Amino acid sequence: MRRPLFASLLLPLWMLATPLFAAEDGHVALIKSVSGSVRIVRQATTLDAHAGDTLQVSDRLQAGPEATAAIVFIDGTLLTLGSGADIQLRDYVFEPRSSHYGFSLYLHKGAAIYSSGKIGKVAPESVKIETPTATIGVRGTRFLVQAQ
Repeated sequence: MRRPLFASLLLPLWMLATPLFAAEDGHVALIKSVSGSVRIVRQATTLDAHAGDTLQVSDRLQAGPEATAAIVFIDGTLLTLGSGADIQLRDYVFEPRSSHYGFSLYLHKGAAIYSSGKIGKVAPESVKIETPTATIGVRGTRFLVQAQ
C-alpha cells in the first residue's frame, strides 16, 4: 500500500525534474499555456507560441492584445505574461553542480508576474529584471512588474 503511494508522489517530481536535461540542447524554459496570440522571436524567425514550445536564451516573447502565456524555467522559476507584454530573455544559467547561476530578462512593455525558482532562492543576486525605466534585483520572491 505504501509503495504505490510513494511511487505516485515521485512521478510528479520526476516530471518536474525532466526539463533539467533539456538545457544541454539550449532550451531553458517551457511554455505551459498560451491564450490568444503570442509570438516567439528567435534570431530572424518569428513563430507562433504554443503550449509545449521551448525557449532559448535571447528569445523574445510578444503577447498580443488579450493574450497571456505561462512559462516555467528549468529551475522552477515561473513567469506569466500579461496582454501586450514584450519580454526578452537576456541570460539564463542554471548549473547547480558548479554553483553557476544567472537570470536576466528585459520587459520592453506590458506586465508580467515573476515567481522565484531555485535561482532566486540559492543565488538571488544573479537575478535581474529590467524595464526601460528601472532594474529590479530579486531576493527570492513573487511580484508583478509593469513597463509602459
